[in-house]
Amino acid sequence: MKKIIHRGNTRGFADHGWLQSFHTFSFAGYYDPERLHFGALRVLNDDTVKGGMGFGAHPHDNMEIVSIPLEGALEHKDNTGRHKIINQHDVQIMSAGSGIQHSEFNASRTEPVKFLQIWLFPKKKDIAPRYDQRAFDPASRQNQLQTVVSPDGQDGALTINQDAWFSLAAFDKDRSVRYTPKINGNGAYLFVLKGKVEAGGEVLENRDALGVSDYDELNITALEDAEFLLIDVPMLQ
Repeated sequence: MKKIIHRGNTRGFADHGWLQSFHTFSFAGYYDPERLHFGALRVLNDDTVKGGMGFGAHPHDNMEIVSIPLEGALEHKDNTGRHKIINQHDVQIMSAGSGIQHSEFNASRTEPVKFLQIWLFPKKKDIAPRYDQRAFDPASRQNQLQTVVSPDGQDGALTINQDAWFSLAAFDKDRSVRYTPKINGNGAYLFVLKGKVEAGGEVLENRDALGVSDYDELNITALEDAEFLLIDVPMLQ
């Protein structure tokens, strides 16, 4: 098993006043040649946006973009005329494909919104842009992995243009899971949202992350009540 640890306090950080953004991987003004990506996982931003503020219309292409609100709600608009509200417990995915423009604003005028924005390199380039979102019952991730994104969209998951799976979990103290890669050769990236876990022999706390590759099995145990995101992702060269 190969391991890489990204502690929460080693991430890049940008404070724009209206936006506080932590960058696990190199992004915008934060650059670390050792933290360009983990396989197909290119961006994992942990953002807080003040009420009434947000990202104006901007373009993307050939990137799979997943947004997960942790608190509050996001307002999405794009150049196809789509206008959606993405609430806590929703997951949104956008295949930018051949090109799309969108904006993301805090849906509240007064309360902050906290969300993860995650980018993956696509499996196929220049596809027609695609958008989807879905609400996921948090009770269905209690002491088990709840798959919210997958290549085929089975079992109610959102479909992604990559051989990748996203799973959310909320584990009680001392509960554990043994995880095996969905595809031989895929890696796993574990991001702790809350609490403390032990995984791969490492202790991870709030906003710490562990990436593993060349592995057969990853044991994850909650050392206290914990919530985490697990991304099963191809290991690109």
